[in-house]
Amino acid sequence: MTQILFIDFSWKKEDLITCLPILICLLFFVMYWFTAQSSKIKTIFYAKYSSDEASVKHIFFTKYMGLILMGIIPAVICLILIPNTSLAYYGLTIIPETTLFSIIWTLGLSALVIPIAYFSAKKEANLVNYPQIRAKIWTRKTVIIAALGWALYLFGYEFLFRGILLFPLVETLGVWPAIAINIALYSATHIPKGLHETIGAAPLGLVLCILTLLSGTIWIAFLVHVVMAWTNCFTALKFHPDMRFK
Repeated sequence: MTQILFIDFSWKKEDLITCLPILICLLFFVMYWFTAQSSKIKTIFYAKYSSDEASVKHIFFTKYMGLILMGIIPAVICLILIPNTSLAYYGLTIIPETTLFSIIWTLGLSALVIPIAYFSAKKEANLVNYPQIRAKIWTRKTVIIAALGWALYLFGYEFLFRGILLFPLVETLGVWPAIAINIALYSATHIPKGLHETIGAAPLGLVLCILTLLSGTIWIAFLVHVVMAWTNCFTALKFHPDMRFK
């Protein structure tokens, strides 16, 4: 006679707090990724505008879609479905007691990552993909759009990973299981960017998770990530043989 093991499949309140952020993180990052990589969407821009203008508009489109898909929509879903939570619960707040801590660590980590990003950005392998805007002629407007695009995208990205995915899981699973899950998913999102970035994302993810929990906010992770992105983008622009600033 066939037998099966008894498994308790009953749904508990804390299961929602654990499962929903994980599923949201997976679903909306995938939605963002395939939107950003869509050749059909890219073709729409390149069919309507000149090559340089199309690149600027297309990349900026992917950046603000990152904010919408990874930041705004997940926030709305979690605020509706998980009771008694607010944006502050997910780290989108200012805590006066930890503000100085956040400033010190933001400045310290920025001082560390800027030279690292600067020297790696000059490498030929990096110039193949960066700057993501592939315009041959850059103007002041292009620079502003690139900087703003990165800030919008990374705000959504960090809110998803260091906010929605981290704080609820700490409540239900504890600190280290929550951090382990966070690092695993965070590193996995870097797989398309190659082995180097995938491996590098693990220790960075660990540090950012710990600092996020100690400060109670996402601001350290967000600001340091923006500094890294801007340094990489504009260093790559400076050294790219086919691009120049006008």
